[in-house]
Amino acid sequence: MTVIVVLPTYNEAENITRLVPELLALPDALRVLVVDDASPDGTGRLADELAAAHPGRVEVLHRSGKLGLGTAYLTGFQRAFELGADFILTMDADFSHQPRYIPAMLARSADGDLIIGSRYVPGGGVLDSPFRRRLLSRMANAAAHLFLGLKARDVTAGFRLYRREALRSLPLDRIFSSGYSFLIEMLFLIEARGWRVSEVPIIFQDRARGESKISQNEIFKAGYTVLRLSWRRWRRRLGA
Repeated sequence: MTVIVVLPTYNEAENITRLVPELLALPDALRVLVVDDASPDGTGRLADELAAAHPGRVEVLHRSGKLGLGTAYLTGFQRAFELGADFILTMDADFSHQPRYIPAMLARSADGDLIIGSRYVPGGGVLDSPFRRRLLSRMANAAAHLFLGLKARDVTAGFRLYRREALRSLPLDRIFSSGYSFLIEMLFLIEARGWRVSEVPIIFQDRARGESKISQNEIFKAGYTVLRLSWRRWRRRLGA
C-alpha cells in the first residue's frame, strides 16, 4: 500500500533534517510530503535539499505564507490523492510525534479507517509538556466528549493515519475550521459517517527544538468550533 506522510512545517529547520531521514528509514516504505508555509528560517530550502537527495520519496509544496495548519493539511491531502495514496499520515514536525510509533499505527489499519496516536488510552502519556498545555488539552478533550459525543479519547491529536476512502467521503472543500480546531472537526465528521476509529498508545514529548505554534487565538477557535459543531449536532437530532 502507498502511505504518504503529510508534514506541515513553519520554522522547523532545526527538526526537518533529522525527522525526514528517520521517516524514510522505517521498515515501511513511506513517502513524505512537506507542506511549508514560507518559513523564514529556511525550512523550505532544507526540505528541497531532502527532496533532491530522495527523488520519488520526498516532495515539497511551498505556500505563500503562514496560512494555517488546517489549510496545510487540506493542501497535502489533495496532493496525496493525486499521488495515489492508500493511507495518509499526519504528524507534527517537532518530534512530539515519534516516528517509532508509525509501524504500530500501520498495523492497526487492517481494522480501522482512522488510527490515532493517542496520549489518553492505556499505555499512552505525556512527557516534558508544560502544565498549562496539558491542562488545555484535557479541557478541550473533555468539552469535545461532552458537547459532541466523540468516542475517541484523544480528539486533539494530530498524529493520525487516515484511510483514503474515509478522507474522500468528507466535504473537505467545506471544512470551516483552521488551526488545531481543524482536528476536532475532522474527527467529528469521521465519527458521524460511521468510519472505524482506533487508537494506538503513544508517549507525547514536548518539542526540544524550535517554538510552539499554539496561540491564545488557537484556543479560542477550538472552543468556538466545539460550540458550532454541537449546535449542528443537536439541530440535526431535533430535526430527526
